[in-house]
Amino acid sequence: MSTHTLNVTEADHDIRVDIYVTRALPDVIPSRMFVKRLLDEGRLTVNGKKVKACHKVQSGDSVTADVRFEDYPDERIKPENVAIDIVYEDDSIIALNKAVGITVHPAAGHYGGTLVNALVHHFGSLSDVNGAKRPGIVHRLDKETSGILLVAKTNMAHARLAKQFEGHTIEKKYVALVEGVVQFDEGVVEVPIGDHPRYHDLRCIAKEGEGKEATTYYKVVKRHKDRTAVALFPTTGRTHQLRLHMRHLRHAILGDEKYGNKGNFSRLALHAQSIFFTHPASKAPMEISVPLPAEFLPYF
Repeated sequence: MSTHTLNVTEADHDIRVDIYVTRALPDVIPSRMFVKRLLDEGRLTVNGKKVKACHKVQSGDSVTADVRFEDYPDERIKPENVAIDIVYEDDSIIALNKAVGITVHPAAGHYGGTLVNALVHHFGSLSDVNGAKRPGIVHRLDKETSGILLVAKTNMAHARLAKQFEGHTIEKKYVALVEGVVQFDEGVVEVPIGDHPRYHDLRCIAKEGEGKEATTYYKVVKRHKDRTAVALFPTTGRTHQLRLHMRHLRHAILGDEKYGNKGNFSRLALHAQSIFFTHPASKAPMEISVPLPAEFLPYF
């Protein structure tokens, strides 16, 4: 456990406590959601008292945060010698080409065969900001999606990458095959996404003023008789965003059993091809790409 005590100055007067702590401890606190967890558990206080995330700090306040990076151990996670495709590695990060069909991290009722089980086997030390259930995991891809995935080795790397994701400064490029012939060469989808009213594992397009904002840019790569190869550039990271946005355009991604037609392709035709970010240690700009899956090649 590490205890951090912050003294609020005039420059930070009247700022929400979750924003203040996230800014004040950039290499320790990865997100405002992490702060909320500390607040909910009473491990982040203002002048020794519990407050809510919306509480505004005042000049002269003393803010104390007890941060434990092993808060949520889960002994059910066992190392497994699952093959992983490492495309880049240094002292701070790992970049993987995630295979289609593998789940990123354990969930209720599914504790084995995940990418996390493989990471625990292959690497001795990974970030534990998100607890023992998700070592190194800064972001995720759906089980049905393949492609580039960043993993943090250190807590500093994790916090700095998480801030880039939260600030939408990381640029991701996906490629997909979608139903039908897309009319325009490029465009943008800006519709909010919310929880599905009946099924917890699905999302839906929300009504205006509801849900969370979501934006996806698309560009046609190549048109075919009954399908189109497209490049997709999300600027937000909502669950199932690309799948929902393409269906919203009436061009569902091929092979999508959740929002389209599973039978029109051998898999979900969505692949995270590249990612552009600032290296968390060197601060240098980096772009990492992975090849197209073989089944995509005839269409691109």
